[in-house]
Amino acid sequence: MNTNASKTKIRFGRWAFAVLLAFPIAFWYLASPVVAVNFSHEGKEDFRYIWNTQHRIYKGEMPIGGGASVEWGHIFPDKDFFMRFDWWTDKGAQRCFYVTPEWGRMIDIYLDAKGRIDTAVTAPDVINRLKQCAGEPDPFRP
Repeated sequence: MNTNASKTKIRFGRWAFAVLLAFPIAFWYLASPVVAVNFSHEGKEDFRYIWNTQHRIYKGEMPIGGGASVEWGHIFPDKDFFMRFDWWTDKGAQRCFYVTPEWGRMIDIYLDAKGRIDTAVTAPDVINRLKQCAGEPDPFRP
C-alpha cells in the first residue's frame, strides 16, 4: 500500500489553506488608499500634526530635518468618509486640508520649508484631491 498520494493531498491542502488565508490580508493591504504627507528636509521649525480619518485620530510631531506622516484610508468608504490633516508650528503657522484618497493608490503630498503645500513637487492630480478647511488659512499660501 502506497501512502504518498495522501501525503501530497495533505500538503496541497495546507498550501491552499495558507493562500486562501493570506489573500484577503494582502488584498486589504494593497487596495487600501494611502496618503503620505512629506515634510521638507530644509524646514527650520518642528511641525505638529493631527490626522483625522473619519474620527480615527492620530497626533504626531515632525522634528527639524524632514520626514513623512502616513495614514491609511478606508478600503470601502461611504459618502461621509473624510481624511483631514492639520499641521502647525510653535510660531503660529497653522494649516489644514481635507483629502480624498484614491482606491488602491498612494498619494504623496509635499510640504515646503515654510510648511506650505509644495505645488512644484506635489502632482497636479493630487492637488485636485485637496480641499481647504473652512475658516483656516490657505495651505498653499504663506
